[in-house]
Amino acid sequence: MDWGAVAAGLLTLAIYSFLYRDNPVYKFAESLLIGLSIGYALVTFWQTAILDKLVYPLFSHGQLLLIVPLLLGLMMFSRFSRRLGWLSRIPLALMIGAGAGSAIPAMLYERTLRQVSNSIQPLVTAGGQFNFSGLVVLVGLLSTLAYFYFSREHKGFLGSFAKIGTYFMMIFFGATFGYTVMSRMSTLIGRVDFLLTDFLHYLK
Repeated sequence: MDWGAVAAGLLTLAIYSFLYRDNPVYKFAESLLIGLSIGYALVTFWQTAILDKLVYPLFSHGQLLLIVPLLLGLMMFSRFSRRLGWLSRIPLALMIGAGAGSAIPAMLYERTLRQVSNSIQPLVTAGGQFNFSGLVVLVGLLSTLAYFYFSREHKGFLGSFAKIGTYFMMIFFGATFGYTVMSRMSTLIGRVDFLLTDFLHYLK
């Protein structure tokens, strides 16, 4: 008997018992999941970050430059002292600055420049064929921008064109919500398949 599958099946049923009502069995499984997740994350962080990237290179390979991040990391613990708490602002400032410096260009490219480049498509391909998808993207882009144009009242052509933008946004929100629901359904199907095959052995 696979005791791992038995334990996983019982814990899965314990989690799904919340569908009936909140109960101590669900709270136990929830607390166990959170505790194991935090423990696994701490052990992984200790091994991959502290030991592999700091302790071993510093003390075994003599990479003395790693003393700088070691001191910055120790300065973070000065938050527990009222007298030396100001020292923690230095590594926090470096983390925020470095994070913003690396995130802003990446997000600018992904969410602005890449979106703009994908929105600009030729209406006629190199082979002389009409690009219908490019027309849909162009109409959707301009109509959605027209919906958010509040300097003029949405009447006449502008109002009708802005209404088309609402349809595009409704399609986008519906597709996003549908994708979220399908991802949850795929997770549910995977757990039900596990319960029926590995746990209860109803299916083979």
